[in-house]
Amino acid sequence: MNLRFDPLSALGEAAEALLTPSRSGGKPVRLIDTTMLYAPRSGGVRRYLNSKRAWIAANRPQVRHTLVVPGPRDAHDGHGRVSIYAAPLPFGDGYRWPVVKNAWMERLIRQRPDIIEAGDPYTPGLAALKAGDALGVPVVGFCHTDLGALAALHIGEWAEKPVQKRWAAIYSQFDQAVAPSQFIAGRLIEAGVKDAIGLPLGVDTEIFNPHRGDREALRRKLGLTSRHRILVFAGRPAKEKKLDVLVEAVERLGDPYVLLFVGAGAGAPSSDRVICMDYQRDPQSLAAVLAGCDAFVHANDNEPFGLIVLEAMACGLPVIGVAAGGVAESVDETVGALATASEARAFAEAVESVFVRDIHALGLAARQRAELRHGWDPVFRKLSAIYGRLTGAAAFDDLAIAPVVEHAGWN
Repeated sequence: MNLRFDPLSALGEAAEALLTPSRSGGKPVRLIDTTMLYAPRSGGVRRYLNSKRAWIAANRPQVRHTLVVPGPRDAHDGHGRVSIYAAPLPFGDGYRWPVVKNAWMERLIRQRPDIIEAGDPYTPGLAALKAGDALGVPVVGFCHTDLGALAALHIGEWAEKPVQKRWAAIYSQFDQAVAPSQFIAGRLIEAGVKDAIGLPLGVDTEIFNPHRGDREALRRKLGLTSRHRILVFAGRPAKEKKLDVLVEAVERLGDPYVLLFVGAGAGAPSSDRVICMDYQRDPQSLAAVLAGCDAFVHANDNEPFGLIVLEAMACGLPVIGVAAGGVAESVDETVGALATASEARAFAEAVESVFVRDIHALGLAARQRAELRHGWDPVFRKLSAIYGRLTGAAAFDDLAIAPVVEHAGWN
């Protein structure tokens, strides 16, 4: 995160909260995002927050945005980036687990927010609820994970209902629950969270673009030839990603198919048809890899949304997914194919159904869908409208926008 350690961080954060003016003049409205789902190697949640940060800087000049996340030390940079020490999770791929809820709450209160968005139901999310109560400000709960489904997968089906009950009890406490797909919003509503909103995420179509790819250069780098068909998956080797299904499917398909795992590391199943590539922290580098492949594959049938799917589509790749979960809201036969189940035979058949069609036309359609349906601008305008409704602050309204000459990102 490149945050400098500051032994006077408490004083620095308080001074920033009190003294920082908005770029359009007047008292700024302060928005905090907090979550533990932000790590050096994390994917969709990190890119969502980075994209939001950049969009707010460019489009909501009266809003001061602060991101509070776990880190190796307590630190802040004076520009809305705060880390709180949390111990790393064993085998957690860079994720850290905050433990002390009250300490986290106090750090949130110190920021003097007008509204908080919590990106998890763990310590940061629970601390956000307590901070919101203490300050009398609204708290939005953005549900990036289906805890009930994860419990069923990792612990056993018996665990799904009690975990889902606890999950729903937490999200019911937020002033507004938001999910990245209608699928997860529906799961929340079924579990008892009233009025949960499905807000599909967006994609930066400038960064994720077919023009970034060099098919022949990628094949040379991987030791392949132009006859090979590269199926690609980018993400962590978590159990719910079902990488074993992808490996079994590509082995069924045989030559000329190969499977490229980006970022899966040592956790990826081994096969002579599988190639592993390091995690691509830079979005432009990830886009270049994606755009050099032939199709994107995603076997998770409980994916809350799958931002990487949109990024692959924006790079001009057809997508093969499963007819379940959030991915099924973005993918259909016009931009790829959906397997009937997350099972090797069904997935291999879905892959073959794509390659007997016009793969180039499918890629163009995928790119067009990403451009027309999934730009970040409409996503964040809708989210701003939610913030405005909860706070009554005009700063979240389009009508309050002043001319902006500055654009700040955070990668």
